[in-house]
Amino acid sequence: MRYFVISMILLCVLSIAGCKSSGNPEAEKAAVQAAQGWLALVDAGDYAQSWDEAADYFKNAVPQEKWVEMIQGVRNPLGAKKTREVKSSRYKTSVPGAPDGEYVIIQFNTSFENKQSAVETVTPMLDKDGTWRVSGYYIK
Repeated sequence: MRYFVISMILLCVLSIAGCKSSGNPEAEKAAVQAAQGWLALVDAGDYAQSWDEAADYFKNAVPQEKWVEMIQGVRNPLGAKKTREVKSSRYKTSVPGAPDGEYVIIQFNTSFENKQSAVETVTPMLDKDGTWRVSGYYIK
């Protein structure tokens, strides 16, 4: 298993050099909490609910059935999550390929039952209702 791409949503966030950034510790903290809650759904195999809890941008980009199919194919072979630690978080107001807004790009060092070392990139965004919700997910 080389690289795992879960969603095409905001994958360009990995080219962070072209993004506008300004520190916002409160936003980063709230976004990390939102990401951890969302990842708990994914860890539990509740993939349909993870789609329900995602940002509108995410839901408009990938239908629920397609999301469930993609995430099952990637996450199930990894087995249960063993550990997850925040590696980094970066507040952004602009990311390539997405509307301007508030985003936090978070990387987690994660260990799974069948893959000892992985990096998960989760990108919550501040949704229209003022709630941080995941808009992108990538695992490598």
